[in-house]
Amino acid sequence: MRISLCQGLLTGAIVLNLLILYYVSRAQQQMMEKRKELGRGTRRAALPASGLGGGLGALVGAGGERGGIGVEGHSRSPRVTVLLREFEHFENYVGDVANSFLRQRPEIPFLAVADTNPYPPLALPEGVRLLVLSPSPEQPPQAHRPEFHVQTEFVLLVPDGAELEQPRSIERLIRELEGEGGGPVRLVAAPVLARSAVQCLHLRVNLREWTATYSPAASGSSGSVCTALQGDAIILIRTEDLFNLSVPLGRPLFSSLFVQTALRGWKVKLLESPCFSANHRPLFSSAHNQWKADTRLKEATGKLMRSFGLKRLLLPDGKEQWYGCSKETSRCFGTVQDDTPDYLYLDRWTPPCCLRGLRETAKYVINILETSGVRYWLEGGTLLGAVRHQDIIPWDYDVDLGIYLEDIPNCDHLKSLDSGSLVDANGYVWERAVEGDFYRVQYSEANHLHVDLWPFYARNGVMTKDTWIEHKQDVEFPEHFLQPLVPMTFAGVTAFAPNNHRAFLELKFGEGVIENPQYPNPMKKRLDRSKL
Repeated sequence: MRISLCQGLLTGAIVLNLLILYYVSRAQQQMMEKRKELGRGTRRAALPASGLGGGLGALVGAGGERGGIGVEGHSRSPRVTVLLREFEHFENYVGDVANSFLRQRPEIPFLAVADTNPYPPLALPEGVRLLVLSPSPEQPPQAHRPEFHVQTEFVLLVPDGAELEQPRSIERLIRELEGEGGGPVRLVAAPVLARSAVQCLHLRVNLREWTATYSPAASGSSGSVCTALQGDAIILIRTEDLFNLSVPLGRPLFSSLFVQTALRGWKVKLLESPCFSANHRPLFSSAHNQWKADTRLKEATGKLMRSFGLKRLLLPDGKEQWYGCSKETSRCFGTVQDDTPDYLYLDRWTPPCCLRGLRETAKYVINILETSGVRYWLEGGTLLGAVRHQDIIPWDYDVDLGIYLEDIPNCDHLKSLDSGSLVDANGYVWERAVEGDFYRVQYSEANHLHVDLWPFYARNGVMTKDTWIEHKQDVEFPEHFLQPLVPMTFAGVTAFAPNNHRAFLELKFGEGVIENPQYPNPMKKRLDRSKL
């Protein structure tokens, strides 16, 4: 059989790729083995400040190479790398922090990490290295990946302005972490003496509901164990654990770190001592610089939470922070296909900001209908949510209300909609829906969260309408369900509902619908009830 030139080239390219993959895999394996050997105190040759294997220009020495083994009689390689991640380019004390550690422990590697090259440039002591995380097109990928530049068993995360006064403090932290064995405590922290004490917190992250909840935990005694910290602290973590996180050095560092560790079930042990000093407090010399730092912190927090898919933070003082949609922005999900919003495919439920907007819109519309004399009732899945939860179903994406067709002229917002849409004084958009013979009220012109109003009329004791859509629950029903309408709690208000809600819902959805929750279109996405 003859082999063409193209076939030969293709075969050669495949072989070359396999060889490259093999050698990359071998290099990574050797690097992990080397890191473990260093953690056990195995003597190794010093790493040059320019990085591993040459060409790592993002790792910049400030005037020399510290190397990877001890000096001044230290015969063993250091077990910990000091890493400073949180500092501002426009004003910082990175050099002072590095000097305080190197005066006490000159053999320990010190690494400052920044997203971009700091400007003005940092004045770093000899041997301190700077790692820039932003990739550069002329450099290899490992130049900007921090796991390639930490060759010790542990990493000590320090904030800007912190200082080391007692050289044995680091060993105390290492002993504490090693004493935990392989248990849930995977981080050990010590306070930085500042104006406010470090607070131990419990953090519960619920990705399905896009929410992180912080609550106070016992603190103030040596050995407090919790899942998050608030305040200035030094944190020791195993290098392997740190770089097994999806975002090991995100900013803000504590927020990023503890969201990820809480999801893994890891805990942090807060010690009362040793303490680290903080001679530079406040960190910023002017109110303007403090404002700049606060603004950057707020922006970084928003970016981080959105990247993690967290739209609501509940803080220890009871306050809330929101990072999702609002009345001024578009909603968090796009056009719904097959009755299955995109977030269900991510095993998530309706974002809390969207539920908040739906509740506001529903309350507003219900108030307008009641004051206008329009008879209405909770319909379909909205009634189902009211029965199950006294609220919107956690994965629902709109609100449905039935109305009497003959009452529409009573409402100024509805009676003239044949000629177009109406934006009322509070920014809600009233319109006749293009999908069928019903009405829709949107949260705003920007945000299309909505309440649908379905007009019915009575004919021979049956509630009916002239046009239908392809929904299972869109069927005729006896008018006696509406005679009388009964009050029911829904989304924080008292709304009207059919008088025999179980029979009404089972007519529309089938027997047992209340006790057996399911997503709107189980053919596309089925609810795993074991996770409820």
